[in-house]
Amino acid sequence: MKKQVVLFVSILLCISSCASSKNQENTGSAPYMTQAFPASSIKEVEATTSGGSLTLTGDAGSKATVEMYVSHDNWSADKIKQVLDKNYTIDIKVVSGKLYATAKPKTDFSNWNNQGLSISFKISVPKQVNSDLKTSGGSIQIGNLSGSQTFRTSGGSLSIDNVSGKIDGATSGGSISVTNSKDDIDLKTSGGSITAKNCNGTIKLATSGGSLDLSNLTGNVNAATSGGSIMASNVNGTLVTGTSGGSVKLDGISGNVEATTSGGNMDVKIKSTSDYVKLSNSGNLNLVLPAGKSYNLSVNANNIEASGLQNFHGNMDKKKIEGTIGNGGTKININSSQQVRLSFE
Repeated sequence: MKKQVVLFVSILLCISSCASSKNQENTGSAPYMTQAFPASSIKEVEATTSGGSLTLTGDAGSKATVEMYVSHDNWSADKIKQVLDKNYTIDIKVVSGKLYATAKPKTDFSNWNNQGLSISFKISVPKQVNSDLKTSGGSIQIGNLSGSQTFRTSGGSLSIDNVSGKIDGATSGGSISVTNSKDDIDLKTSGGSITAKNCNGTIKLATSGGSLDLSNLTGNVNAATSGGSIMASNVNGTLVTGTSGGSVKLDGISGNVEATTSGGNMDVKIKSTSDYVKLSNSGNLNLVLPAGKSYNLSVNANNIEASGLQNFHGNMDKKKIEGTIGNGGTKININSSQQVRLSFE
């Protein structure tokens, strides 16, 4: 059973690698095929390909268009057409307001290693649509859309820009970039970094093998990585983030914060607080809090250095601080196995 699983995973990785090497943006070449439909009739999009990229944008005028690009190394147009006609089923149509664009190998097509094609779709539709996109061997890019967007790839990156509504995307082998988007964002990758900028709403980000770069986010943000560093700046709302294999640097944070790392140092600068700040790590920890505010402090570390601590009531030594600043307020809970530097500015 183990051997079968290993073989299956190896095949998937090979498919992904082969597809990625074949798959290109094709911006410099003409599409293999283009079809147009009245834009007003499109309410949903379903696109599937097994060996190429998918691009969906909500910038259609009176006509919605589907451009299909086909490539295989240096094959001639005649060779590509021959293999495409023989080994693939292409289906591009609109049925009851739903636009379909699919490229699937035929059931008797098994020689994908030598005869497999990279088939990509670029689709232009009205801004207000729902979509379901799937590819096993390429990237997915969506932009200028509003609605419910679901997309999956096993071997490429995800790029989201200017999208609102429900955004649900996943990749097993690439990075993620989401910008200028809002509402309900849920993105995950097993093998790449995540960048999120200029977004607001409920934001959930997860990666098993890359770093997190977060900036200018507003709302409830939950971002986690198992194998990289975390950088966040200008986050307003509630930020919950953690890593088991890197450092954490947070700057210009407003609101609630909960951050953890078991594999690096932590530098945190809070611009303004709300209900709580909760930090835990296995390295050194530097925390800067706004001065002149009231706090409930609970700090535990191997060594503590505090500066700017005024109007404090409670107990304090080199390894523990328990008490209040002013009349008490925001709960500050800090735990570190190394040194904590706490300052108020």
